[in-house]
Amino acid sequence: MPHATARERRTRRRGLRRRFTARDLAVIGVLLGFAILLDLFIIWGPTVASITLSFSSWDGLSDLNWVGGDNYDTLAGGDYPPFWPAVRNNLLWIAFLGLVATPFGLLLAVVIDRGVRFSRFYQSTIYLPVVLSLAVVGFIAQLVFSRDQGALNAILGNQDNPTDWLGDRDLNIWMVLLAAGWRHTGYVMILYLAGLKAVAPELKEAAAIDGANERQTFLRVVFPTMRPVNVVVLVITIIESLRAFDIVYAINKGRNGLELLSVLVTDNIIGEASRIGFGSAIAVVLLTVSLGFIVTYLVQEMRGEERR
Repeated sequence: MPHATARERRTRRRGLRRRFTARDLAVIGVLLGFAILLDLFIIWGPTVASITLSFSSWDGLSDLNWVGGDNYDTLAGGDYPPFWPAVRNNLLWIAFLGLVATPFGLLLAVVIDRGVRFSRFYQSTIYLPVVLSLAVVGFIAQLVFSRDQGALNAILGNQDNPTDWLGDRDLNIWMVLLAAGWRHTGYVMILYLAGLKAVAPELKEAAAIDGANERQTFLRVVFPTMRPVNVVVLVITIIESLRAFDIVYAINKGRNGLELLSVLVTDNIIGEASRIGFGSAIAVVLLTVSLGFIVTYLVQEMRGEERR
């Protein structure tokens, strides 16, 4: 059997040589090699550097001083006050986008997929915020939720005693989440619209013949069929939640109740303090949280595929 396997490998190699000339293989090698080197330089290089620097105390100019796990002890022990509020806010972003904005985007996709009148108009209008960056969404949020000249206070008639939607620590995080959810909903809607179009009509017809109503058909047939789309939506939701930066920085530089891990990384690495080692430790925490959510879900999905 091993001899037959070796023969098959030689046969496949000969077939590969017949299909591709030496020049073709050289071009493929150069293109793949360039892409791999670029990936290593842009993504994995800084990742490894951040992990390494997180065990140091360095300002970018003086000598590198290794401090072991002191940076992580400072974060865990509460000696850096903005850290735990930032962790709480990042988890709140995940919960809001995952449990509110994402289901709402799915609902809109289902309604539009049924062919309601002016569905093209609704689809374009709801998707429009997706083409805007979160920084622009942050500026729009300021126009809407501003205390003195905001549209919301004008609509509510609160000019005499205006509500400080973005200055009140108990309110501003929810206003920002509404603005971010407004953008995220359109993105999710488009993804689920594509998934709904890919569901075979025969599956719905078979469910109807078996006596399933529309709700049962969607929950037991359509939604499970869109499993690949569900994975993509979940990963995008987690990434969008954890990399959020622009919108809170545009509003108040991510302070006064809008702290996020990404803002703390920026403030420590390129801010006045230049605590590159400490900022790298926060970046590693952010990376760990991101990988924890995504890897856990993907492993469960792969195990589910193996069972099926």
